[in-house]
Amino acid sequence: MKTTKLCIIAFAVSASFGAMAKSGHETVSDKVIAEQRQELAENTEGEGFGPQSPRDIDSTAGSNTLSFNAAPAYTQMNLCNIHFHKNAEHKGGEFTKYAGNGDGHGYQSGFQYAGKLSAAELAPVKGEICPSKHGDVKPGDTIEVHYVHTTAQVEPGATLGSCFNDANKNPQLRVETQVYVVVNDSAALDFEELNEHEKKDGVHQAINIPKNTGKPIQYAGSTTGPSYNEEGSPFQVTWSVRPKVAKVNATSVAEWCEGNAFDEDHAHGVRNLVVNKELLSVISN
Repeated sequence: MKTTKLCIIAFAVSASFGAMAKSGHETVSDKVIAEQRQELAENTEGEGFGPQSPRDIDSTAGSNTLSFNAAPAYTQMNLCNIHFHKNAEHKGGEFTKYAGNGDGHGYQSGFQYAGKLSAAELAPVKGEICPSKHGDVKPGDTIEVHYVHTTAQVEPGATLGSCFNDANKNPQLRVETQVYVVVNDSAALDFEELNEHEKKDGVHQAINIPKNTGKPIQYAGSTTGPSYNEEGSPFQVTWSVRPKVAKVNATSVAEWCEGNAFDEDHAHGVRNLVVNKELLSVISN
């Protein structure tokens, strides 16, 4: 789940701009990623940070002992934000192919679908999909969608600041996570339908989160986003990450980015995978 540097209530969308790794610009070396991880370790050591995200969901290991109560089921919480990252922030399940180090600021990195796609699914579509200064989304790309929920009494809205209000500055947070593969196929899932939401049983809900993509891996973690590559996130988040991907129609992704309740119009960058066991919780489910 993306955030910028710590704000008391609002999280602004990260504004870090880096090189376009797939446009002929150099990507950063392994040394740069190693240095970022070392900075993260040094900046969190002895500071009391809880477990961090993202992580390899296929590995249950972790030695961070800071615990907090798991958030309620998302059906008992308010949906407050939906956004997505290009390439999966998490690793595991069907998304284990490393996209590379990228630009060092969270773009052109992360993990991709490890399966095969047909030539028809990979065929280009007319126009750009969710373009930004970091590029656009194309058929064949992997995206990780975060359906963010809060125990605060709020309305769904733009940025993660919509998950907080003056009456509750310390709500429980849960992120229901689904990784999708963007394909050129009108019969694939419709992204606008997947992100539909309504008030149900008194709480705002994303009503079409897939239910056939495997048992979610639940773990205790934090907010994500590349602004935390070198420092710890202080926010406590219960994650539910589905291990199987679902295919989504590329045209519908473009249409969602053209206008939605969350003011989202592009894919966000990814935080480096957290591999330091002292910054990871044990996965017990």
